[in-house]
Amino acid sequence: MRILVATDAWHPQVNGVVRTLTKLADGAEGLGVAFTFLTPQSFRTFAMPSYRDVRLAMPRPARIAKLIEEARPDSIHIATEGPIGLMVRRYCRQRKLPFTTSFHTRFPEYVRARVPVPGSLIWRALRRFHAPSRAVMAATPALARELGERGFDNVVLWPRGVDTHLFHPRAIDLCLPAPVFLSVGRVAVEKNLEAFLDLDLPGTKVIVGDGPARASLEEAYPDAIFLGEKHGEALAEIYAAADVFVFPSKTDTFGLVLLEALASGLPVAAFPVKGPRDVIGNAPVGVLDHDLRKACFAALDISRQDCVAFAANYTWEASARAFVASIEAVGAVLPGRNGAEQPRFVA
Repeated sequence: MRILVATDAWHPQVNGVVRTLTKLADGAEGLGVAFTFLTPQSFRTFAMPSYRDVRLAMPRPARIAKLIEEARPDSIHIATEGPIGLMVRRYCRQRKLPFTTSFHTRFPEYVRARVPVPGSLIWRALRRFHAPSRAVMAATPALARELGERGFDNVVLWPRGVDTHLFHPRAIDLCLPAPVFLSVGRVAVEKNLEAFLDLDLPGTKVIVGDGPARASLEEAYPDAIFLGEKHGEALAEIYAAADVFVFPSKTDTFGLVLLEALASGLPVAAFPVKGPRDVIGNAPVGVLDHDLRKACFAALDISRQDCVAFAANYTWEASARAFVASIEAVGAVLPGRNGAEQPRFVA
């Protein structure tokens, strides 16, 4: 089966959407499924207002059609609600082709952190975007229920995974005063990093990631260590060297970094909101409390081995199987295709 994924989020961006799609393709490698990605790399782009590190594509309908037809997909999945997602949706609608979508980002909260726009208007636009989809894929049961309650149809579960070959405990010393409280992710206003940086905690606060808020936060919090973007083994070593993973965001739909931290043996401290609550639930691998400082101290007593065992339940192969199964279950295979071919894996 060949699956074309249309996404406005792609390399060199560093975020959960890009990591999820990249790992989805890796996880499907042994399933006879070939992923092709339709991304901003095929178009002229412009810097997103208020976040110049993110570039939005300017796709033309003819170019979109050409790229889709060259890919010869058996199925089309739209991962984002941006310009590329809108154009691919239009292509499918005009030709009466089935497609699936996924819900990655809480845009109402994301937008409201920057612009005073009523959340109800954004939710209405999102419902309209996803309405023709054969299946709207959500990362957790709680998110799926919420979308259903907000009027989204055909919501299905698409769980996430973690690369336990990369993220695992190992003896690493950052040579920083202990305990080390770590946060990893985009350094932007919606991540609520001030809630972490304002805490009176012993040891060292470490921030991994980059984004539009980094310069101002570095100036405002000179005692915190900002390491910028880290990838691969360098990132895995930082996780393993820390003592508590602090996740102050209140807007994430899932938070892949939570699983990366847990797989590294790192307990979580977070607010009791969707995202961390959906991932951790009542498992003894993190502390969710409206008092984030209290959660940080309590997390220091959590067994690192319990964290590793919890994360082992999440694999990218299982995630890929669920993704493909949803496409097949809702009949989102293009006319004239049966998915029987098993071409060479591409990504």
